[in-house]
Amino acid sequence: MGEPAAAAGAVLVQGGTVVDATGERRADVVVAGGRVQAVGLDLTAPPGAHVLDAGGCVVTPGLVDLHTHLREPGGEESETVETGCRAASVGGFTAVVAMPNTDPPLDSAAAVRAVLDLARAATAEVAVAGAITVGRRGERLAPMAEMAALGVRIFTDDGAGVQSAGVMRRALEYGGALGVTLAQHCEDASLAGGGSMHEGSWSSRLGVPGIPGLAEEVMVARDIALAGHTGTRVHFLHLSTARSVDLVRRAKADGVPVTAEAAPHHFALTDSDVSGYDPVFKVNPPLRSQHDVEAIVVGLADGTIDAIATDHAPHPPESKDLPFDQAPPGMLGLETALSLAITELGLPLRQVVGLLSWRPAAIAGLDVASGGEQGGPVVAGSPANLCVIDPVATWTVDPSALASRSRNTPYAGRTLTGRVRHTLFRGEPVVVDAVAQR
Repeated sequence: MGEPAAAAGAVLVQGGTVVDATGERRADVVVAGGRVQAVGLDLTAPPGAHVLDAGGCVVTPGLVDLHTHLREPGGEESETVETGCRAASVGGFTAVVAMPNTDPPLDSAAAVRAVLDLARAATAEVAVAGAITVGRRGERLAPMAEMAALGVRIFTDDGAGVQSAGVMRRALEYGGALGVTLAQHCEDASLAGGGSMHEGSWSSRLGVPGIPGLAEEVMVARDIALAGHTGTRVHFLHLSTARSVDLVRRAKADGVPVTAEAAPHHFALTDSDVSGYDPVFKVNPPLRSQHDVEAIVVGLADGTIDAIATDHAPHPPESKDLPFDQAPPGMLGLETALSLAITELGLPLRQVVGLLSWRPAAIAGLDVASGGEQGGPVVAGSPANLCVIDPVATWTVDPSALASRSRNTPYAGRTLTGRVRHTLFRGEPVVVDAVAQR
């Protein structure tokens, strides 16, 4: 998506362990001209090469986020394509999928083209998700073919689920003919009822209107049935309940073409974190119960949930300073996702990286096998989109030090394990020693 950046100078990534979909091996990596030139032991730096220390680190394909809110156009006070991609780079991401709930929404070829133009100079690849319906109103299908011609491979009305089963069926039939994936924000509005947090013991105790897990699960079940009927793949955004995970697990066992993602906050936080009425913990779908969190972790571990996606949702301070029921939902995610996965999931590092790199790359159609440049094995000739991770480094989240334009992280003051040391995008070191270079 967009034109590649100019070829970068030579780089030697020295002393690390390469971890990709093919396995693990101790190796140095030489990069030049935007591609990996050599992978092996004790490689010599080309003349004038920039040497990046990877001692004690793993060198992986760049991470890919399936769910980023870049806010541009219309929400530039919260984030822009430039600042969002800088935050992505700091978090180890070399590609993000930009959600269409902007102002105006990304529901036309012209709107998609405008974002792609903004992304040409960014520090990460930006793949645009187009809206399923015009204005994201759930009524009339957007011109998906025109957007697909620009390279759009995922369509969603994220922020709102497509409420009409008939509209969703037509979208799937249309999308199937185009060879694209439809991603769903699963929430039945009639069941959600304007709630602000998870419906359960904590919502009752706090007196906050709740959103039942059923609101998500009804739409998950509906769209599994529609995916089975049409044969078009449905990707479920930010699954949050145990029942949703079970429904997807059964659907996969039955051969239904579905994939799913989970956001870090749905395995790192629970509805009890809302006890102080702090709107930084307000998100949609809401933080769920401990039982749901445990089910999300199991789903990630056993492959039911295919990917970790950040749902990076920046907001300016004045909007998050409103009372809990009036504040907008959403929290930052790009710069903490990898560390939270390492800290909270207890999975082997290679499995964590797979959930954040090659598996989401394949879902988004950004992988090498699909003609893209993300998530592929680190071998000579491959695109030089790389992430160097120190898996044992600890750091404390400081909102004022984040690269995002916004500061609405729920992890302020929390100490996490695992940190990105370097990020290379198309051969250029855009993060060195955890510091963004531009």
